[in-house]
Amino acid sequence: MGYLDKKMRELEAYAPELTKRSDFDAFWEETLGASRNVPLEPERTEIDYPIRSANLYDIAYKGMDGTRVHGWFIVPAGGGSKPVPCLIHYHGFTGSRGEPAGFMHWVMMGFAVLSVDCRDQGGQTGNNTAYTHGFLSNVASKGVHNKHEYYYRYAYTDALRAIDFACAQPEVDGERIIIEGGSQGGGLGMAVVALDGRPKAALVDVPSNSNLAARVEGNHGAFGAVADYLKRHPEQTDLVMDNLSYFDTMNMADRIACPVLASVALKDETCPPQMYFATYNRIRGEKEIVLYPFNGHEGGGGRQTEVKLRYLAKHFGHWFA
Repeated sequence: MGYLDKKMRELEAYAPELTKRSDFDAFWEETLGASRNVPLEPERTEIDYPIRSANLYDIAYKGMDGTRVHGWFIVPAGGGSKPVPCLIHYHGFTGSRGEPAGFMHWVMMGFAVLSVDCRDQGGQTGNNTAYTHGFLSNVASKGVHNKHEYYYRYAYTDALRAIDFACAQPEVDGERIIIEGGSQGGGLGMAVVALDGRPKAALVDVPSNSNLAARVEGNHGAFGAVADYLKRHPEQTDLVMDNLSYFDTMNMADRIACPVLASVALKDETCPPQMYFATYNRIRGEKEIVLYPFNGHEGGGGRQTEVKLRYLAKHFGHWFA
């Protein structure tokens, strides 16, 4: 057996016990209902851009708590009146909607692109939620004492409402939505396709937000902030671990119906590969994963972008015929 085959077999055997609580589905039904009851109030302003084969818009829409979520919406120019597929991008931790130039390969392929901020991170998007408790180190510990207040409850619904924004645009065919992101963005992507049936595929790299109790125990990446919080508040350990379970993608994986293309890096200590396999191994539908044996959290970089382009051409090329 080859080196990679052996590593894959080890990872495919990784199956930590689920932490899913009995009211998990009811919690998300309530949360999604609350989000749907808030008007989207979308805005878009066209921005002059030097690449004439793309039309660029500065956009915003309202989150569940009224926070204005900012992003970029990019449309291939000269496509006529026929709606096009849309790729929705979610960024990594502390990032932002990014720079439009970074999405032009998708536009050249024929996709409209929507890239949105995660609230309270490196972009233009703030956070209107009033928290009733302090936090430590970063937003991954914000509101962790209360699942209804927790930061990722709002980040997940912001990400879901990006689909609503995309589907409301006249240039977009809402039946042809692709989700894409890395690290935190990969975790958001997994949550989105678990909670919403509209996307037709998810492309996720070095994904976060899986096997969260182990992430906290190992002080891995952003969720080390939760460990820092529990150093100050050890009496809340059971409560906090219970709350995290509602946002753990391994507890949602059985809901994922669309195809998934994933990648992990075996030297990744921020989002260790086995953590994501706790989710990946529970996806029941079509799935593929690429291993980068000697890469860290940077993942496959440009090489993985090539993999994603070829995957889309193979499985969805008929969209552009």
